[in-house]
Amino acid sequence: MTQDLAPQIISWWWPQEINGPEAALSFSFILCLISWYTWVLIKRSRNGSPPLPPGPRGLPLIGSLPFLNPDLHLYFAKLAQTYGPIIKLQLGSKLCVVLSSPSVAKEVLRDHDTIFANRDVSAAGRALTYGGNDIAFSPYGPDWRMMRKVCSREMMSPTVLDSYYDLRRREVRQMVHDVRTQAGGPVYIGELAFRTSLNVVTSMIWGGTVDGEGRRSVGHEFREVTNEAIRLVGKPNISDLFPIISRFDVQGVVGRMKKVASWLDRIFQSVIDQRLKMDRGEGEKESKDFLQLLLQLKEEVDSKTSLTFTHVKAMFMDMLVGGIDTTATTIEWAMAEMMKNPEIMRKAKEELEQVVGMDNMVEESHIPKLRYLDAVLKEVLRLHPPLVFLIPRSPSQPCTVGGYTVPKGTQVMVNTWAIHRDPEAWDNPLEFCPERFYNATSKSDYSGNDFRYIPFGSGRRICVGLPLAERMLTYVLASLLHSFDWRLPEDAKLDLSEKFGLLLKKATPLVAIPMPRLSNPELYS
Repeated sequence: MTQDLAPQIISWWWPQEINGPEAALSFSFILCLISWYTWVLIKRSRNGSPPLPPGPRGLPLIGSLPFLNPDLHLYFAKLAQTYGPIIKLQLGSKLCVVLSSPSVAKEVLRDHDTIFANRDVSAAGRALTYGGNDIAFSPYGPDWRMMRKVCSREMMSPTVLDSYYDLRRREVRQMVHDVRTQAGGPVYIGELAFRTSLNVVTSMIWGGTVDGEGRRSVGHEFREVTNEAIRLVGKPNISDLFPIISRFDVQGVVGRMKKVASWLDRIFQSVIDQRLKMDRGEGEKESKDFLQLLLQLKEEVDSKTSLTFTHVKAMFMDMLVGGIDTTATTIEWAMAEMMKNPEIMRKAKEELEQVVGMDNMVEESHIPKLRYLDAVLKEVLRLHPPLVFLIPRSPSQPCTVGGYTVPKGTQVMVNTWAIHRDPEAWDNPLEFCPERFYNATSKSDYSGNDFRYIPFGSGRRICVGLPLAERMLTYVLASLLHSFDWRLPEDAKLDLSEKFGLLLKKATPLVAIPMPRLSNPELYS
């Protein structure tokens, strides 16, 4: 067979009709091509470049696509058991590298943070964020630094967040009042937490909340829109795997995302237009919300970058789509885990009774003293990190990670779900045990310095909304626990199964029945 195949290959390279000078020229060309290829191989071997990471062998053109499991975090964790903590997969024309241990995550998120500072942005993500002009997806550079600085210094600083405490207090008290009116009946915890977070964030952004009977319906509509946005950003899209056909939007993902983005953009633009029509004298008063602050900053001209209306709306998109649902999802997981573990809920309530008292409502000033509840939240975020892969990164140049070469432009994913359940990093990793944080001798926080625990990421692209998330998570959860006793509806079973997506949510929404527990009924007014 080999003897029959060889002449065919030779005849393909060297057609019979080529003779004389043409044959000599062709022969010279082939000889040069072989020499060049041999030189490249020799140069590579001399350079001693590390090989690509190990991983499963895929099929031509489509790579490992046919073998993927819908629960990607589980699939990648299983592959890591076979190939090691850094693996590669060819997904269409895109090379994907997945990291599944604290050590290799540290190399990417800290040691080579600048090289991996760019995001691997999906087509749907670009459509949602005004072409990737937000903080989450913007390329590492002057625009991103400007927006990050504005958000962290002018919007998320402790002083600014302290100034908005009355607003958060009002919305959390309203949540407690709403739950009191439903006492004895079913409450969807995720929807409740979402609506509260939505009202807090929109009040901070532009000072507008929905009052009266419209609160619940508008919150539900917002949640449907943001859920669709998150679903589309996380949905596998052939346009991302085969960029050559991306303009055709074969699956219609970008088209659907543009409708979602348009719906949100109309709200943003309407709010901005209303603010711009305000009397100039009134506009010069002390800022009451982020929008007023951003409009003032927009007038300040910088030699390198300046804030535009697109930047303003893109930052609003980050806060509404990226911040609200993650908070609501975490609170839902926390309530579910504590209802599954009544002893843990009892300890959390005892701490609240000692710190807050049964004749008082929770205030943010109590939060630093709620050490056990803080440990509960940390354990929830360990077992149920909202973003299982954080936001994928892409190196700006070839880099060596874990002894392997990661080429420029590779999609790099950090499997936080696997890292947080790594038996080499955690004792009894599958057990829900807040004591692992409560009794820890070293300080455990969300700073991203301990690469065993990175629910909010690490490095220069750590979640910019972390300061607000810390306050909201503890404040809302403490208020729900302190103000009410909770039980499951009759014949209901607590299901802790996960639903994979860009956000790791409960497969079935948590429904619980509240009963007031405070000594003074007037506190619920």
